[in-house]
Amino acid sequence: MGWTLKKDWKIMCASIEGDWKCELRLMIISEHIEKRKKVIKIKAILLCAGYATRLYPLTQNQPKALLSIGEKTILGHIMDQVEQLGEVDEVFVVTNDRFLSNFWSWRETYNPKKKVHLFSDGTKSNDERIGAIGDLQLVIERKGIDDDILVIAGDNLFEFSLRDFVGFSKAKKASAVALFDIKEKEKAAKRYGVAKLDGDSRVTEFQEKPANPETSLVSTACYVFTGESMRKLREYAAQGGKKDNPGDFVTWLMRQEPLYGFIFRERWFDIGSFEALEEAYEWHKLKAAAETPP
Repeated sequence: MGWTLKKDWKIMCASIEGDWKCELRLMIISEHIEKRKKVIKIKAILLCAGYATRLYPLTQNQPKALLSIGEKTILGHIMDQVEQLGEVDEVFVVTNDRFLSNFWSWRETYNPKKKVHLFSDGTKSNDERIGAIGDLQLVIERKGIDDDILVIAGDNLFEFSLRDFVGFSKAKKASAVALFDIKEKEKAAKRYGVAKLDGDSRVTEFQEKPANPETSLVSTACYVFTGESMRKLREYAAQGGKKDNPGDFVTWLMRQEPLYGFIFRERWFDIGSFEALEEAYEWHKLKAAAETPP
């Protein structure tokens, strides 16, 4: 019939005539469009395996991620955001043996739209904990995850859009960390990881909980890691990298490859103390009141 299809459908040529042949050509073009529109899937890993000793006795018999803020748990608020991401096809909630049954009870009542897997790191007490990076590495290796991943600590309550955050990482074609400016450097001392950025939002310096922070731009324990970055996690561990805080891995990673900072201005709460928990309660009450019709 004498027709050829070049690599790019936009410059496809065909020396054919006839309605059915034109229809065939349109079908081929449509197939190429659909392939290009396919979304790259990512996994979400929610880190909920801590023992929250600073909130004892409140968290002695229930995990911090399942504390209620309004009508939903902290984890429920996070999941509401994750559910909006079309790129996420599976969610892994990492907990421990002590609170695994609590999360099963939550799972039975939450009714998620996405596949949600509960995963225990096998620990039963705070003394046995393997750290956030240890938990992350355990899930990735046990489940054979090779995709990009969205990582969120289970004590985060935030209003910024995860869709914007993931889109930022995609645009940069690199891993990214969500950052919030708390305005006062002293408040970050020994509490948060802090970052410095260049004009292109690339992280030029990152310190995990420094005693004398040079910036008030703090990490919120929300990350997008590319598959390539996660493949370097094993190298980090082999070099004896610390496994307790994700910020230690971020500090190492930014020296290996470009890493970017996504700055948001919406409300954010790090539920690590009774004070922060009370602030979150009050924020939710005010928000609910504002949304209630007169």
